[in-house]
Order: sequence, then C-alpha cells, then structure tokens
Amino acid sequence: MPYLIFDLEMSGDDAIENDIIEIGCVLADDDWNKISTFESLIYPDNEDTFSTQAEEIHGISLQDLEDAPMSFDVLEAFEQWLRKALRKNSGEALTNIILCGQGVGNDANFLRQKYNFLNIPWPFSYRMLDLLTLTTLFYKIFDNNSIKRPKSYSLSAISEFFELERKDDTHNALEDAELTYQCFKKFFEIGATIKISDFSKS
Repeated sequence: MPYLIFDLEMSGDDAIENDIIEIGCVLADDDWNKISTFESLIYPDNEDTFSTQAEEIHGISLQDLEDAPMSFDVLEAFEQWLRKALRKNSGEALTNIILCGQGVGNDANFLRQKYNFLNIPWPFSYRMLDLLTLTTLFYKIFDNNSIKRPKSYSLSAISEFFELERKDDTHNALEDAELTYQCFKKFFEIGATIKISDFSKS
C-alpha cells in the first residue's frame, strides 16, 4: 500500500474554527521510494480566525496568502494529483493509502474537518502511521542497545539524529513532509536489519 506523508500549516489550533493554510505531501510506494510531491498555500475560509501565534510558528501571513487558491480548489487538485500519481481513475477510492505524519492524528483531523466543511466525501480509510509512535518504539530499542539518541521526540530532533537538515527555522509544510518522509524511511531501513533472538511466546 502507498504511503502519503503529509504536513499541514494552520491558522490556529482548533480544527473546527481554524483553517488549513498550507499543505505539503510526499507520496511513496510500499518500499518507501518517492513517487511524487504536492504542495499548495490555501487562502483561509474564515480569515477572522487567523492567529498571530500560529503565524509566528509557520511564518505565513494573510498577505502571503492573497493570491493563494481557496480550500475547495486545493482539495480538488490534491485528489487529482494523488489519482494521477497512483494511476487511479477519477472518483476511484483512495482507501488503500496509509496516511503518515508527525502527530498524524491531529493533521488528519484538520483535513477531515475541511472535507466535512466543504461537503466533500472523505476519500481515505482510517489507516494511519504516526512518526511519533514509531520514534517512541525505536528510542526504546536504542536505549536497550546503548545507542545514544535525542531526548526530544520532535521532528527537528529526529531529523538531526539522522543528519537531515532543515533549511530554516520556520515550518514549511512540504519541507516538513520531506523530513518526515526521510525519517520514516530511515526507521524502516533500521527495522529491516533487526533480528529478535530472545523472543518467546508466553
């Protein structure tokens, strides 16, 4: 099954009141080979809820979004990109895709709320893979094997551990999706080398 690694930037923390203002995605096959990428700014449907606190994190202002497409157009282009990359027909289900991200549940919730708001059918299943959960597991493995690892579970810390560099301090959705993708790929490469010799069924 293909992996859709995605990251969103939002106008605030509330999935119902606030809007997605940027989406960045990496589509990979089941061997974690990159297939394609997608990115777009999105003009907020409710600009009055645009948060200055959120702007400090992602560095995107309302002025930066003046020429950005509206959410309906972006979601339409997003699904067209997915189907083209996966060679699926228009309207064909995307339920075989695994949604992936750092704290993917939060971003998936924002995305699902936007689909609901626009009365667009949710095309995905509930298959999700969270980098934070995977990191928690591998940190335990590293500890048991005396491998020095970061104390933090943030994307920046995990990326630095794998010697992956962020271009700047602001949160760009596609760059974060790319970093998340690379971290997933690194963990799966490590996982492919692990052999369990002392496991026994209770």
